[in-house]
Amino acid sequence: MKRVWPFIVGGVVLVAIGLVWTLQGLNVLGGSAMSGSTLWAVIGPIVIVAGLVLIGVGVARRRPKD
Repeated sequence: MKRVWPFIVGGVVLVAIGLVWTLQGLNVLGGSAMSGSTLWAVIGPIVIVAGLVLIGVGVARRRPKD
């Protein structure tokens, strides 16, 4: 069986980080130099998509081939 947990764990971490960065960029989470910065409101969703791709790769590698 292929090791898929690095893909899934890495993807979950990226999704979490991207979510925090997005919320900071949108000024929902305050108290940071990133708060209210449009740059982080753009980078955050890109990181979320990268995390979702990693999760998808991990799930696809986990399924048995027919």
